[in-house]
Amino acid sequence: MDDSTLEVLLQSLKQADEYQRELATAALWQRWFYQKGEGGNQRLQDAQALVDSGQMDAAEDLLSTLVGELPDFAEAWNRRAVLYFVQKRYAEALADCEQVIELVPYHFGALHGLGLCYAALGQYEEAIQSFRRALVVQPYALVNQRLILECTAQLS
Repeated sequence: MDDSTLEVLLQSLKQADEYQRELATAALWQRWFYQKGEGGNQRLQDAQALVDSGQMDAAEDLLSTLVGELPDFAEAWNRRAVLYFVQKRYAEALADCEQVIELVPYHFGALHGLGLCYAALGQYEEAIQSFRRALVVQPYALVNQRLILECTAQLS
């Protein structure tokens, strides 16, 4: 996918037409999962299967190996961040989200995850900033709007 296609997808996330936003969202997720081809995607799917069967340590090992072998594979970092978040290992999840954003600054999933991590750590101002960054990419993401309100309420 070339840069012009990427720009079209990013602009589509900002359209009023919900169908266009959904298509762009799906296309971006596919781009991220398949960044390293079918083999990279399959390893992400294998890690998710391990998570789904409760084998968290094995999933972490697989994802850690993947980010070690392919440090520019943003979705591998993102999947490990999700795993850490589910395990309530928020500082580690935060670090992995930051790595994703370094690689893919418009990764709305990682921007949202960053906000969730900060909120879980009670760092509500940072959470609000992260959710706002996610809204720059996906202005119609109601979940981020709602989370900004929830975090704002925590500050008062």
